[in-house]
Parts: sequence; structure tokens; C-alpha cells
Amino acid sequence: MPDSFFVWLQSTALAGSIAESVMATALLSAVHLVGFAVLMGSVLVSALRQMGLIFTEQPAGHSTVAADRAVLIGVTISMATGLLLFASRAPAAAANGIFQLKMLLLAAAAIFHLVFFRRLPRRVDAAPRLLRVNGAAGLTLWVAVALAGCAFILLE
Repeated sequence: MPDSFFVWLQSTALAGSIAESVMATALLSAVHLVGFAVLMGSVLVSALRQMGLIFTEQPAGHSTVAADRAVLIGVTISMATGLLLFASRAPAAAANGIFQLKMLLLAAAAIFHLVFFRRLPRRVDAAPRLLRVNGAAGLTLWVAVALAGCAFILLE
């Protein structure tokens, strides 16, 4: 995206209000983390089931179906608050290599989640080994998003 878009975004009244308020930034950051915690908790349960480490008496698809709503809630909260936090410092964040890595990992995790992570466990013919790999790969991607987010905050 052109730099002019990021400059415009940061110059909006809403972005300015957030940037000028330590309390608004802190509240948005806290809610952002809560949303991500809901997402990660759901992914963790589903991944551990796919890897055969918990709830082994149930089909793997049951835990994935149950986790889907929480994942959607967590993603919605994190995306909404993340966009507001981004708007308050859009040019600097967009130019930051660690933030770019976080966004790349987020895109990869979301695509993997939608295409493989939540679909494979619902197949009755899914091999246990494939489920283990799927669970580990999905969990690894979401943990990488979390680590990139932490690095962005700490190294900004």
C-alpha cells in the first residue's frame, strides 16, 4: 500500500484520539491480548487433540467444531483492536520489518487454519499421523504469530 494511505489513516480523528490517550492504547492493547488468548486457547485445545495428547476418546473433529466459535470470537476481537492500534501509528508500523513478519505469519496461520487445520479433523478417513502433523503445524504458526507480536512490542 502507498505510504500516503498510512499517513492518511494515522491522521484520522479516531487514530489521533487513540495515539494521544495512554488509557485508550492500554485498553485496546489489553483487549487485543484477551482476544488473542481466546484464539490461542481454542487452537491449543484443537491442536493437542489432533496430536492425540488430550480427549483421545472423542473424534478429533469434535474438538475442532467446538473450538471454531471461540476462534472466530478471538480473531474478531484481535482484528478489531489490532486495526485500531495500527491506525494510531500506521506509517511507522507498516515500515517495521517485525510488524511485516507478524502480518505475514498471521496471513499464513489464518490460511492454514481455514484450509487444513479445521477441515482435516472432520474427515473420518484422516490418518492419525497426518492429524498430528496438522495439529503441530497449526499450533506452530499461531505461536509464531504470538512471538512476532511480542518482538514487535519489545523491539519497536
